[in-house]
Amino acid sequence: MAKVLVIHGPNLNLLGQRQPDIYGTTTLAEIDRRLVALVDTYQSNHEGAIIDRLHAAQGRYDAIVLNAGALTHYSYSLRDAIAAIPVPVIEVHLSNIHAREAFRISVIAPVVRGQISGFGADSYLLGLRAALAIAARADPGRAASGGASRRPRARQRRP
Repeated sequence: MAKVLVIHGPNLNLLGQRQPDIYGTTTLAEIDRRLVALVDTYQSNHEGAIIDRLHAAQGRYDAIVLNAGALTHYSYSLRDAIAAIPVPVIEVHLSNIHAREAFRISVIAPVVRGQISGFGADSYLLGLRAALAIAARADPGRAASGGASRRPRARQRRP
């Protein structure tokens, strides 16, 4: 799994006490805790468990990055779960599923915000970047604080 490095420049160690009228009262430690809180991960080999986790995401997350693996190609129950929740979902794949076997279509593509595939582990990073951008546009104040947006997702096209 990729690690993210956040580099804080000079004097930021004094946040919270240094010129609070300009920089506020939030400490660097609090900022770091917020950064860590932006992303949770979950893995399951079980379709129902993934669907349960999608349902539970409502009101807790601003966006979801999902690599559904082989479920991408046949799981209509997963597709329906994504369509049923207001949380935007970004579909990611390590490989380019469009350059592989003919059966590797995505049945979830019509109900996700977008799809990123073929960039290996970078697909996750690109998906996270897209998810954060969507969350920021949907509700800039809550997305920046790591809170879940309750704004409904745009209507998705149906096949």
